[in-house]
Amino acid sequence: MSDRAARPTAHEVLAAVLQIRDGTLQVLAWRRAQPPDAGRWALPGGLLGDDEDVEASVRRQLAEKVDVREISHVEQLAVFSAPHRVPGARRIATAFLGLVPSDADPVVPADTTWHPVDAVPDPAFDHVEIVRAARDRLRAKLSYTNLGFALAPRKFTISMLREHYAAALGHPVSATNLQRVLARRAVLVPTGELVAPGPAGGRPAALFRFAERTLRVTDAFAVLRPPGRPPGEHARAALP
Repeated sequence: MSDRAARPTAHEVLAAVLQIRDGTLQVLAWRRAQPPDAGRWALPGGLLGDDEDVEASVRRQLAEKVDVREISHVEQLAVFSAPHRVPGARRIATAFLGLVPSDADPVVPADTTWHPVDAVPDPAFDHVEIVRAARDRLRAKLSYTNLGFALAPRKFTISMLREHYAAALGHPVSATNLQRVLARRAVLVPTGELVAPGPAGGRPAALFRFAERTLRVTDAFAVLRPPGRPPGEHARAALP
């Protein structure tokens, strides 16, 4: 029997939990205390239980390990199954994207913190690949779905929403064009409330909310492209 055939195989679930914090898209990670990869930053998760499916498992482990109970959206990303992605016994990982609204502040243990998605220090195993997959999935779905609801608070100004989209997409976004695009898709609803102007004065800003807080495809072929980039075949929703 070959060494590969003799290795036991375990199935784990991992979550790349993303949130807009301090104006940047960040991911939750914990510092491993035990080998392998002790001292490196890992995504929360663990072994799949015998009596649960993968989504039930990831939700349970998030609630138990990092007390992230305010997740507004969870979806499966991909299966990571490289034979030697972790040392020792083989582990196949089902990875998830989780999103937390910006007005939530989940309680996390002392060994757990938030990091910018593009600057996770000393990532464990292949977890940086999972973070990149989660970031790219979020960016893609912001183009053609209403997934912004999972990042934004319940009520927001268009300026605030623009900042969220810019942080998630990684490029500047026009508030006027964003409102026009989302209004055309019937994604936003005015609340009828206003926010008082800041110290600089100006007119009170209107508050909006998302019409739905469940995922819906709004424009199957749209791409929210950076300013100045020529539109591709299906890039019909530029936000310069």
